[in-house]
Amino acid sequence: MKTTKYILPVAVALSLSSCHIYNAYELPSENSYVKAFEESSQAAPDSASLPYLSWDQIFTDPVLQDYIRTALDNNKDLDDAVKNIEIARAQLKGAKLSYLPSVVLNPNGGAAKYGDSKMDTWTYTIPMAISWEVDVFGKILNRKRGAKVAVDQMEDYYQATRSQIICGVANTYYALMLLNQQLQLTERTSEIWKDQVESMRLMKNAGRVNEAAVVQSEANYWSIMSSIPDLKEAIHQMNNTMSILLHSYPQEYTTSGDMNFDLPATLTSGVPVSYLAVRPDVKAAERGLASAYYTTNSARAAFYPGLTISSNGGFTNLLGNIVSNPGKWFIQLAGSLAAPLFSRGQNIANLEVAKARQEQAMNAFEKAVLSASADVSNALATYNYNKQKREYILKQIDDLEKSVEYTQELLTLNTSTTYLEVLTARSSLLSAQLASLNAWHTKVGALISLYQSVGGGR
Repeated sequence: MKTTKYILPVAVALSLSSCHIYNAYELPSENSYVKAFEESSQAAPDSASLPYLSWDQIFTDPVLQDYIRTALDNNKDLDDAVKNIEIARAQLKGAKLSYLPSVVLNPNGGAAKYGDSKMDTWTYTIPMAISWEVDVFGKILNRKRGAKVAVDQMEDYYQATRSQIICGVANTYYALMLLNQQLQLTERTSEIWKDQVESMRLMKNAGRVNEAAVVQSEANYWSIMSSIPDLKEAIHQMNNTMSILLHSYPQEYTTSGDMNFDLPATLTSGVPVSYLAVRPDVKAAERGLASAYYTTNSARAAFYPGLTISSNGGFTNLLGNIVSNPGKWFIQLAGSLAAPLFSRGQNIANLEVAKARQEQAMNAFEKAVLSASADVSNALATYNYNKQKREYILKQIDDLEKSVEYTQELLTLNTSTTYLEVLTARSSLLSAQLASLNAWHTKVGALISLYQSVGGGR
């Protein structure tokens, strides 16, 4: 008999430990992708590395910094993210208070009169009911843990929104700078082509070239002039994009023209996988997995009974059928154990749904890790290749500038050089100059994308 009385408690304890309803969430290590991520993310953070640098350490252009600060102060998407954090914290507060007993005060009184009888004596009761759910099987614990994960997840979403705003402003700023540079280059080139047209006319009058050369040079001039309205329209639209980010009415925005924006040399060769652990969407995906884990635990806990201790007490002058003045104090104490007997089918269904959603959360986390890794790899490759590409184009521009100079001199000296060679050299130079600006902008965009891909924007 002594042995038998311990069997039931031990069996209950083993069953509870086997279904993990008390265990805190841990990142599953049986998945090879997740295991590699977890091992790399346990490295000590380097405060000087790219993910931990604040945005003003990356974007040092003072004009851009002013725009970013304005966006962070005014953008409504960021304000909504803050409100979501406040909501999640309020829900966490409610989950924590679930450990405390509920107290209800419900005073009441009355009297009755029938026919010609006198008014009966007033009766009153001032009761207070106290109810406390004892968290024996982890129901409240898992709700509280799930609410805490929700707060962390909302903070991750806030960081992701903040990073998007910062990098969005930076991308728009440098796109605006690119368009301004393209416009200035095109306008300068149009002036050169205008002078070229005049030169061709003078050379025609001198019998050096024919009318075809004049017409061809004019056609090239008008071709360049026709591209200027397109650039101005693009600048107008980009200004409106900036206004939306800064939560302002449409206006024109200036840029400093400072094109010196580059990566530290130590970061151009590769980015450790541990940087992905800082990325907000990866962290949010892991929080989602933790939240699904606690939801599954709650579904498991629903199979076990709930223990509630309640107490009623107060002051009344109605004791049974006797009205007593003055009244008397009364108190009642009770305990109840509610076990799910007829809802088992629903509980099984809820548990199966929770397990399936936990598997979906695992898939989403794995996808977030792999996607983040690809984003970082793509951004770094784009940065390096376009940096190299622009170096080659700059060398090409040096040669083309010499080619324009040489062909122009040869045409002036009335050699065998034709006007077509001059036009070709000038067109090639303009194309190379525009290609150089595009390569610079692609490199800058890749750097911004890389900073965002590793969770930047602090």
